[in-house]
Amino acid sequence: MSRFLKSRSARIVLGLMLGLVLPVLPAAAAAPTSINAADTGFMFLCTALVLMMTLPGLALFYSGMVREKNILATMAQSAAATAVVSLLWFVAAYSLAFSGAGAVLGDLGRLGLTGMAIDGVSAQAPTIPEVLFMAYQMTFAVITVALVGGAVADRMSFAAFLVFGALWLFIVYVPSAHMVWGGGWLAGMGTVDFAGGLVVHVNAGVGGLVAALVIGPRIGFGKENMAPSNLSLAVIGTGLLWVGWFGFNGGSALAIGPRAVFAVTSTHLAASAGAVVWSLIEYLKRGKPSVLGIISGAVAGLGTITPASGFVEPWQGVLIGAVAGGVCYWACTAVKGRFGYDDSLDVFGVHGVGGMLGTLAAGLFATASVSATAAGPGVSGWFEGNPQQFLAQLLGVGVTIVWAAVGTWVALKLAGLFTTLRVPPSSEREGLDLALHGEAIK
Repeated sequence: MSRFLKSRSARIVLGLMLGLVLPVLPAAAAAPTSINAADTGFMFLCTALVLMMTLPGLALFYSGMVREKNILATMAQSAAATAVVSLLWFVAAYSLAFSGAGAVLGDLGRLGLTGMAIDGVSAQAPTIPEVLFMAYQMTFAVITVALVGGAVADRMSFAAFLVFGALWLFIVYVPSAHMVWGGGWLAGMGTVDFAGGLVVHVNAGVGGLVAALVIGPRIGFGKENMAPSNLSLAVIGTGLLWVGWFGFNGGSALAIGPRAVFAVTSTHLAASAGAVVWSLIEYLKRGKPSVLGIISGAVAGLGTITPASGFVEPWQGVLIGAVAGGVCYWACTAVKGRFGYDDSLDVFGVHGVGGMLGTLAAGLFATASVSATAAGPGVSGWFEGNPQQFLAQLLGVGVTIVWAAVGTWVALKLAGLFTTLRVPPSSEREGLDLALHGEAIK
């Protein structure tokens, strides 16, 4: 037997047997990664919540505030933004925003998610799969493009919105995301934006204002009744946005823990304070608080707390939300009336002004004990003896305003080379539901 085992024939037989057996044996344990199951589950939920903010949240919120003849067309913008931006984000936008170390743009190292391993992680979110971080950031890009469409509701053509949205994503959103969140220039200058005050709200607000000015006011603006057609839809949409914002702000901690909980708590309290203050102002001025005012104040509070939510204590969230209710009310009434621009759904007054206000508030109120992470010390604002943080926030606001304004104008002009930006007057009077989509509510 021993002679056989030492023979050449035995070695061949044993080799064949091992070749058949080894493929079904358990593989050696893979090298441990830094992926945390709890963080992954939390961020999976937050990704779903933020996607819900656009579909159906923003779709209902926006469509309830336009005239009945434009409800379906307004919903179509949110649905189309979700589909188109998601594909563009997968192809190249994510890579340009979060790969590489450029000052304004990243690189194409993740083009089509190239090189993204199933258990790989990113520098921005080291405890969850990179593909989940990519999907989470995708939902932010989706809702930002959809927000811009609210400023030109009732008159922008569907084809123009698609072309403009694609161009705007790459010209405005992607560079801004890289500069603030991807390790670009503004991050290097010390500007912080916890969940999108600059990247989402200021960009959308300023972009919406420029689009409204370039395309022009609706026919009959200031003369005809353009009151919301179905506030019940808008209230339902507000509820979905409010709940979804827990994923928006809480998820921006990129891990389940005290910071995420503080962000969610501050977010909810800011929304509540914004709704109360806006309603109180209406009651004092008109004798009746409107439903539109309640939901507008809530969204103003939500947008304004966004950049500061992971840096402040709950009582500061109440203060920021209360100030947002008053300042955004003023922007949507007095400022809009004074300059006469037709921002259909007050994207600039609520999101643009709120985003600026919240970004500066982070420079005032940021508390190191709230924002501290295992990676290092937290961010502190002026009232903790760090006036440089306020200056960094001011720089971020100024740069984002200019970038969004110029980039939006360029995107509109380029889109105008491919399609007509505005529907014909006859289509606007008929309603975009029938004119653009051949469908109607009734």
